[in-house]
Amino acid sequence: MGPRLAIARLHYGGGGDWYANPSSLPNLLKAIRERTGLPAAEREVTVTPLSPDLYDYPYLYMTGHGNVHFTDEELEALRRYLVAGGFLHGDDNYGMDESFRREMRRLFPDKALVPIPADHPVYHILYDFAGGLPKVHEHDGLPAQGLGIFHEGRLVVFYSYQSDLGDGWEDPEVHGDPPEIREAALRMGVNLFLFALSQPLHP
Repeated sequence: MGPRLAIARLHYGGGGDWYANPSSLPNLLKAIRERTGLPAAEREVTVTPLSPDLYDYPYLYMTGHGNVHFTDEELEALRRYLVAGGFLHGDDNYGMDESFRREMRRLFPDKALVPIPADHPVYHILYDFAGGLPKVHEHDGLPAQGLGIFHEGRLVVFYSYQSDLGDGWEDPEVHGDPPEIREAALRMGVNLFLFALSQPLHP
């Protein structure tokens, strides 16, 4: 069976609100269906790193405002998934940064989160983002940063920091973002999904 055309939301431990932004992923999946013609699911699925069906989903999404913690067993399973061709998108919802970076250091002790070059395919696979990751919410007023972890030259973790893409995917009335901001967020989300889908995943 080929990859399931759904987004898998990562349920993690540590007490952070992994379930944040409930309208975001259904809206992104709708945009994927409308803009690509792919028969993407209407709703996301929820998985943990130990879920037996993890490898059915090439795009793993995690967000939240609080603490993230993985057990050693979960880290080992997540590492195997990523090395086998999986893709993790960590989307800081303002408050996840410190613990996310800590857990990524545990996940890949020999690899750093590095800026993703503006010419990387993740910024151009369907929509062009010549300036890199779009800025959705102010947070600390810093520029949006697209950071990544590469394994053997392949982008396996994408970290959207100081951006808050998930807020831009939510229903318009939730945050009151202007249409052009929501559009940029959705376009970036479609790119991320298509990039994940373009990477062969071999359990």
